[in-house]
Amino acid sequence: TGMWFQDGLTGSAWGDWALYTDSPLRAFENELGVQAPVGFWDPVGFTADGDVEAFKRRRATELKHGRISMLACMGYMTPEIIGKFPGYLSPSAGLKYADIPNGLGAIS
Repeated sequence: TGMWFQDGLTGSAWGDWALYTDSPLRAFENELGVQAPVGFWDPVGFTADGDVEAFKRRRATELKHGRISMLACMGYMTPEIIGKFPGYLSPSAGLKYADIPNGLGAIS
């Protein structure tokens, strides 16, 4: 599917991408993570204005959200793999860690 997006970005609307140097997208063409064959890909157009500060903020936010998502996945899988903590989550209520279901069952 990578070539489909490449063709969608550099298709007949602009002609040859190498000759189209006025695009604000060129400001981010050499950033870390830009890879062939797609190059810099922004399908929603968040970077259409070429604002470097907004780009850096969005990049930092994306990294933060990705890390939180990875931790959430580990929190979802870990009880299934290694089991749950021994003892009580709430001694006064008599609620053990083993009494809490795994995954989405814990919030229902």
